[in-house]
Amino acid sequence: MKRQIIKIDEDKCDGCGLCIPDCPEGALQLIDGKARLISDLFCDGLGACIGNCPQGAISTEEREAGEYDEAKVMENVIKAGANTIKAHLKHLNDHGLDKHVNQAIQILTAKGIDIPDFREAPSACASGGCPGSAARTVGHDHTGKENYGTLRSELRHWPVQLHLINPADPSFDDADLLVCADCVPFAFANFHERFVKGKRLVMLCPKLDQGIERYISKLSQIFKSKNIRSVSVVRMEVPCCGGIEVIVQKALELAGISKMVKLTVIGIDGEIR
Repeated sequence: MKRQIIKIDEDKCDGCGLCIPDCPEGALQLIDGKARLISDLFCDGLGACIGNCPQGAISTEEREAGEYDEAKVMENVIKAGANTIKAHLKHLNDHGLDKHVNQAIQILTAKGIDIPDFREAPSACASGGCPGSAARTVGHDHTGKENYGTLRSELRHWPVQLHLINPADPSFDDADLLVCADCVPFAFANFHERFVKGKRLVMLCPKLDQGIERYISKLSQIFKSKNIRSVSVVRMEVPCCGGIEVIVQKALELAGISKMVKLTVIGIDGEIR
């Protein structure tokens, strides 16, 4: 069967091992000074390890691979102890893999192992109850007003963080979409004029944000239902930021849409690379 599997560029991998702790399934090991995928059966292909590779050596690819086997994975996870069990269950839960979560819980119960509290209670904001996350259109009247010098806000909708955005928000109808890394506006001084003007903005961090599969699902819903005219991605030059490209491409594939994506990479010195 074809499915998403981790791919490691051995030329880029320096054997730092930072990816290993973020793979509770035990699919990655350091062998001969390089990170290696030891079994397709252990790899869920969701890419939790990608964000912590400082060399950008890890990506995902679609290829023939054995079906992910939760029972075999749990053998490794249980051996690693309670913290790894919790991390594994949380990882599956964050990506909406309820089938695998339930299977893992059944295995733990059969072995008499306590089920850790891996489901974090959602905050009021995350569940949509926060007034700050209410969708709204932003209007600007610059007549006689000044927004800290000559720079003007080009933001035309709220919220902008992908966790808070409602895919049904009419602000995205027939829009030019900008998908941006959280750090970009701090590095690039003319962010609004150069990138936001005339676009609808979505912001995220592929390294620190949780629930990447939900990001992919939410973006795919926007692509499917909103007749998005163009897609632009702006990210930082650091390797972990490359996850944004993966998220956008997977969302387009899930939506069944083929569309060119305009990519801009910003250096940490604030220059366009």
